[in-house]
Amino acid sequence: MVGMTFETTDTAPAVTPLPLSAGRWTLDPFHSAVNFTIRHLGISKVRGRFTEFEAELVVGETPETSSVTSTIKLASIDTGNADRDAHVRASDLLDVERRPTMSFRSTRLAGAGEDWTMEGELTIGEVTRPVTLAVEFGGLGEFGDTRHAGFEATGEIRRSEFGLSFAPGMLGEVVKIQLDMQFLEPGKGDA
Repeated sequence: MVGMTFETTDTAPAVTPLPLSAGRWTLDPFHSAVNFTIRHLGISKVRGRFTEFEAELVVGETPETSSVTSTIKLASIDTGNADRDAHVRASDLLDVERRPTMSFRSTRLAGAGEDWTMEGELTIGEVTRPVTLAVEFGGLGEFGDTRHAGFEATGEIRRSEFGLSFAPGMLGEVVKIQLDMQFLEPGKGDA
């Protein structure tokens, strides 16, 4: 196990051991989800998810040597309505032919205990903007001889900052993000 520490916002950094082994933790896609919520007409919410995504957690000896990366296929959007999803994929909205993916890479981790903050860069198409996510460490669990680490991350983005300002008034400006991620501990010999 790595005695990894995360900085706190207090004046003196606190040492918080992180019970994760160093190395590349791979995503367990069967126990992970990428969800979002956006306002419709300002009166209700549309909830959706992306069904095709990849993510990797690299645990180093310090927060500076640890990172998270993720890529999401925008064409995998699922709001529970096939006609709406086809329209959202079209060139006048998401334009998934021109913007096939969105990707995230962390730039800073901070926190203590179960509550962390992850800063990073989100890229949609040709636009990259900073994003901050609140991260909750759910803990560790074992299945067979493999340890799983669970995390929930929440945050929000403004569509117009990514050039996605279509349908103002119909769709809200703010998209709320909820990620539920489970990662598998590196096997022996993995690093």
